[in-house]
Amino acid sequence: MTATDAQVVDALAAWLFPFFRIGALLMAAPVFSAASVPMRLRVLLAAAVTILVEPLLPRPVGVDPLSATALLVLAQQVAIGIAIGFVLQLAFNALVFGGQVVAYSMGLGFAHLMDPQNGVQVPTVSQFYLIFATIAFLAVDGHLRLVALVVESFTALPVAADGITQNALWNLASWGARLFADGLLMGLPVVAALLLVSIGMGIVSRAAPQLNIFAVGFPVTLGVGFVLMWVSLPQSIALFMDWLDVLFELAGSLWAAG
Repeated sequence: MTATDAQVVDALAAWLFPFFRIGALLMAAPVFSAASVPMRLRVLLAAAVTILVEPLLPRPVGVDPLSATALLVLAQQVAIGIAIGFVLQLAFNALVFGGQVVAYSMGLGFAHLMDPQNGVQVPTVSQFYLIFATIAFLAVDGHLRLVALVVESFTALPVAADGITQNALWNLASWGARLFADGLLMGLPVVAALLLVSIGMGIVSRAAPQLNIFAVGFPVTLGVGFVLMWVSLPQSIALFMDWLDVLFELAGSLWAAG
């Protein structure tokens, strides 16, 4: 069994460029990009996904993996993968921001845990929401939708020197600005209810000045906050799932923004 130089180059191009796009996606996508996931595992997973989906992908045309142009093509594949993964990170980061708003409102802003997703410290409430969001993401096969999305991207954005456009990146940045608004929307019911509790405690302190408001107010605010979190959890997860649907559509339209 023999192979010509042209066949070897075509086979290398068929495997190399998809591997870089899929690998960049796994480095930026939620769950897979968690600091608790070893780098070796991510590389092996990218290689395994590339092996599985390569027969479904269009063959690169006119791209020599051994030429100087290949560096530009590789950079484009990495940019496309990171852009798709970053879009879905917005939903998780909005949830973390909403958890921070709730935590500071109920007096738990001082309690922090290490976020395994990003490797930074976040309030305990944010970590609570993040765990439920990760479970929900995997339960609805979000990881499979992510793989299907990157496979579809090879048809809309074939392997070439010209890839994702500046308008698509600007559209992505504008959606990043909605992170704070969406997070605030998630925590607004709890924050509004806790504001009423604080007003009530203020009225009580005026009616009974001898009452130690700090000794009584913190446990009340904390307890009411936990109850409100539990009551609003289904709505928060439902809102998170709506964000995922919208962001999956946004990720699928990145290559259409021109």
